Amino acid sequence: MTDDLSLLSIEHKASLLSGRDWGSTKPIEEAGIRSVTMADGPHGIRYQEADSDHLGIGHSSPSTCFPPAVAVGSSWDPELAAAVGTGVAEEAVSFGVDIVLGPGVNIKRSPLCGRNFEYYSEDPLISGVLGAAYVTALQHVGPGASVKHFAANNQETERMRVSADVDDRTLREIYLPAFERVVTEARPATVMCSYNRINGVPASHNRRLLTEVLRGDWGYRGAVISDWGAVSDRVEGVRAGMDLEMPSSNGATDAQIVDAVASGSLDETLVDASVRRVLALTERPRQSGSEIPVDTHHRVAREVAAGSVVLLKNDTALPLTPRTTVAVIGEFATEPRYQGGGSSHLNATRTDIPLEEIRNLAGARNVQVVHARGFSLSPDADAAEAEKLRQDAVATATSADVAVVFAGLSEREESEGYDRTTIQLPESQVQLIREVAATSTKTVVVLSNGGIVSLEGWHDDVDAIVEGFLLGQAGGGAVADILFGVVNPSGHLAETIPLRLQDNPSWLNFPGEQGHVHYGEGIFVGYRYYTTAGVPVRYPFGHGLSYTTFETTGLEVAVTGPDSASAQVTVRNTGPVAGKHVVQLYVATTAGPVRRPLRELRSFAKVELQPGESRTANLDLDRRAFAYWDIERDDWVVASGDYTVQVCADAETVLREQVVPLTGDSIVRELSMESSVGDWIAHPVVGPALMAGMASSMTPEQKQQAEQNPDGLRMVESMPMQQFLAFTNGAIPPEALDQLIGLSRMPAPVV
Repeated sequence: MTDDLSLLSIEHKASLLSGRDWGSTKPIEEAGIRSVTMADGPHGIRYQEADSDHLGIGHSSPSTCFPPAVAVGSSWDPELAAAVGTGVAEEAVSFGVDIVLGPGVNIKRSPLCGRNFEYYSEDPLISGVLGAAYVTALQHVGPGASVKHFAANNQETERMRVSADVDDRTLREIYLPAFERVVTEARPATVMCSYNRINGVPASHNRRLLTEVLRGDWGYRGAVISDWGAVSDRVEGVRAGMDLEMPSSNGATDAQIVDAVASGSLDETLVDASVRRVLALTERPRQSGSEIPVDTHHRVAREVAAGSVVLLKNDTALPLTPRTTVAVIGEFATEPRYQGGGSSHLNATRTDIPLEEIRNLAGARNVQVVHARGFSLSPDADAAEAEKLRQDAVATATSADVAVVFAGLSEREESEGYDRTTIQLPESQVQLIREVAATSTKTVVVLSNGGIVSLEGWHDDVDAIVEGFLLGQAGGGAVADILFGVVNPSGHLAETIPLRLQDNPSWLNFPGEQGHVHYGEGIFVGYRYYTTAGVPVRYPFGHGLSYTTFETTGLEVAVTGPDSASAQVTVRNTGPVAGKHVVQLYVATTAGPVRRPLRELRSFAKVELQPGESRTANLDLDRRAFAYWDIERDDWVVASGDYTVQVCADAETVLREQVVPLTGDSIVRELSMESSVGDWIAHPVVGPALMAGMASSMTPEQKQQAEQNPDGLRMVESMPMQQFLAFTNGAIPPEALDQLIGLSRMPAPVV
């Protein structure tokens, strides 16, 4: 059917380009075209038999709530991302779902974004690698994926109309690479366009993104679908390459397409192209449904959650030791927060309660567990109740050897649909933590939050901090495993925890004003800004502790081509227990004509080591590891020069480094009379000839003046050559300039 559309009328074709209802496409039975069913992911299937919605309001069938992307991102582990993809796909098959709406690979530009729990990282490499692993695993089972939200969708405030005003270099280096990697490596069945505008043009009819970049540059052959309700101009959407509008428009936009073709304002071949891409979705194999393997998937969810926990701080408080009394404090210990609000909100098959899971492990270790509620999550709690809960918790902690305080954010404080205004924990929780810590009992804080929270005001008072983010339905068991050392924590931060919200590079421009948000920080997002500007943070990107120790040695970097290299690094477990270590490989350089971050993550690997065991990790650094986006050439360029390859414990801490020279690209930077004097002087071929010619034409007096004023030339470097000649009465003969312009066309390395 995708080859021959002659049996379909224009009305039939148009009908295929919008939804039948909230979650499926229209069938055309007489043509043998079936409906395609879609359901929200990314960390589980939100399948609704009736009364469907896209806000997580209505009831959905029970399904496994795997750890959301905020947790999986902290794992730095593609295998765990793939495990989630496999599990979600198996449940999609059970429900008869053809397309899973996920993963989300948008960048965490600001910690305030209400949907950060659904995204992996502030770094495009982590986001892309984990997203590609998820999609590959999911589609291997059968259902298709829908990588989202394309593109520059980094806030919830005015998300359906705000214009993300962002320059090309920043788009290409920060906000598009994760999508590019997923598209080119995993080939998702669909790409979901976002609500927002990009530089004034809605994503749903942005031809530059949907056709020129996605299909032209990246070779994408799948379908583009809209986010639910994102379409503002259906005909323009078809022209731009946006194939399927969701949900149903009740035929209104179908008629617009038909009318546009009839009037000649829309080429029917563009409609045909979209129809073929939608029909390809109907031709994907559909497997017969089977029951969800509830127990198996719950175990997988627990393993993924445990592998995602980040141990931020540990002053000998963890793991918990036998024959002690542990006070478990906080309402999150009995009412766990394990997922975000909105379209991805699931009806979990079961939920591990942290207090119960801690008690399950405590018995065999002769650990006595006591509990106090500590605070109320109810917005109606009054001051007297809060004071009573806090006093009871402090008394309970006083009688224990260790207090474990479960703190975090409730679902009403962060969700799809709105952004946060602060990164602070509720004051009642901060006061509780400080008072419990003041009892001199060892204090451990376990955090549950979809976006990072400030640790200021209590960080130095406690002995250990466990950042769980949102761990899915089995998070309670996973946290218990970490606390007792059943699992050695191996998570690392995929986003920076700042000292102050005001330190974040997007702070002045988030969430924008008057319908626009200016991405004024450019490529300096997250750690790229903090490290480059020397801004201190509480915990840097990549930070994560373990119950064992690791030694990194033997970095060897070999140049494998003019724009590529490979690295080997040896890691040894020098501690008493088995553990997993993340090898983080960064690249630093000042080569090229653009400003670069101090260092950028370019490769990583997670290795598991027994006590005393050593392993060598091999990491390839391809062309893109060294490239920048050149706005003049509208392409990736590797500049000739030195590159420092660094193995780091985190974005701030360099363990080993090696400098390698790369030949880079040989390109022509043609000069003109509009080029600046500085460009002329800096040109590797023209510059020396120009300076020699100018020197030979100087009188002795002019040479003396030049020697006495060596900075004089700097004053005119930014002046176009044409203006420079006017000021100097034609100091350089026209014929000489013509010869020099000819020289500039000769190939030369990037400088």
